[in-house]
Amino acid sequence: MEPAGKEIYFDNSATTRVFDSVRDVMVQAMTEEYGNMSSKHKKGVEAERRIKSARETIAASLKAKEKEIFFTSGGTESNNLALIGTALANKRAGRHLITTCIEHASVYNPMAFLEEQGFRVTYLPVDANGIVSLEALREALCEETILVSVMYVNNEIGAVEPIGEIGALLKEKNPSVYFHVDAIQAYGKYVIRPKKLGIDLLSVSGHKIHGPKGAGFLYVDERVKIKPILYGGGQEKGLRSGTENVPGFAGLGQAVREIYTDHEARVEWLYTLKERLVNGLKAMEGVTVHGRTGRDSAPQIVSAGFEGVRAEVLLHALEDKGIYVSSGSACSSNHPGVSGTLRGLGVKETLLDSTLRFSFGAFNTEDEVDECLKALHELLPVLRRYRRG
Repeated sequence: MEPAGKEIYFDNSATTRVFDSVRDVMVQAMTEEYGNMSSKHKKGVEAERRIKSARETIAASLKAKEKEIFFTSGGTESNNLALIGTALANKRAGRHLITTCIEHASVYNPMAFLEEQGFRVTYLPVDANGIVSLEALREALCEETILVSVMYVNNEIGAVEPIGEIGALLKEKNPSVYFHVDAIQAYGKYVIRPKKLGIDLLSVSGHKIHGPKGAGFLYVDERVKIKPILYGGGQEKGLRSGTENVPGFAGLGQAVREIYTDHEARVEWLYTLKERLVNGLKAMEGVTVHGRTGRDSAPQIVSAGFEGVRAEVLLHALEDKGIYVSSGSACSSNHPGVSGTLRGLGVKETLLDSTLRFSFGAFNTEDEVDECLKALHELLPVLRRYRRG
């Protein structure tokens, strides 16, 4: 059934529509500045200039050095490179890694791979709001620990982890331990200063900030010892071989420029939308909003459980009305099963398979939130009766 009227896209944590300026930059890079950076002629120089400009923009956004920015194909590759590359490069110093029980699959699965390679991984618990225990981290650290990986913003419920406190704790307890942060849902929403926060490696993906899919970067502090996981022509100073995705990286650089222009106003708007949706959801019978929902939570994510309705059924009912949401992270939806994040939060059994994620972006409006709430008011009683029947 085709949705009638205007589409309402509330799945921006899965991916975003690119800014018009990003599209324009990418088209120019594909049709005019289409050379290979490795080429010595004018077309290669034009491509190299594009990449240099993007790298400068990204480095400035983090107050980092240009040589600390390495382009990748996105968040999954950035996380894999950070975890596997750092673990393999430092295994003589120790084989103990620490992460949390609510990480994205692109952290959790590399950790599982490293366990198969003989590393020991500690998975820290979280509280009912999805916040990692600093005390558990303190107790888990040992002489064998070489790397700690904690996401900045949880992709399913929008929990914001105490990254600054974790960085300070690591520097106090053992300054040689590297600190990796998956900032894929945080970058563009927060002003992040890795050196100030004690972050050694930081993963970012372009398509979460109205940039292109297939383009991301990994910040690597210049003191970090890391090995490549891709070998070839030696691009990206030998850390990430492969012909550079000039249109993608140019588009990523443009997305960074735009997302951090009028940044405070952009974030304030997301919080306005979030508050409007949360208040509407809390007023409904049998609806539970998971985790924190104020300014101590991420501005773009709302997770809610709908008692008596399967998430997939409600998702498709909303889709029929032209409203697009998610039943969890987009990546985890490729592997059906109950969310590990929701289990880690201690969400009650009746809501584990009844939770939807709503996530906002730069193009959303208050009217769209109101339309979504109206649709839920109409759908929930009908779907609950249907399930009971």
